[in-house]
Amino acid sequence: MSGKRLAVISLIIEDREQSARINAILSDFGDCIVGRMGVPCRERGVSVICVIADAPAETINTMTGRIGMLSGVSAKTLMSKI
Repeated sequence: MSGKRLAVISLIIEDREQSARINAILSDFGDCIVGRMGVPCRERGVSVICVIADAPAETINTMTGRIGMLSGVSAKTLMSKI
């Protein structure tokens, strides 16, 4: 368990066309994902996904970076200090 961090990755998806790419990236990191919740905000035309991950900081940052590079997608991470 040493070196692992618990993190919450928050995604705001403004371009629903990116859904397949987001799911593919999350699938690539499936071994470190503890859970995820998605909520469509139809009145604003966006979706919000929260992902809980348990992995080394480098892995979490790589996942967040790959998702955040997608057009129409914002991604931010909050990591535990322990």
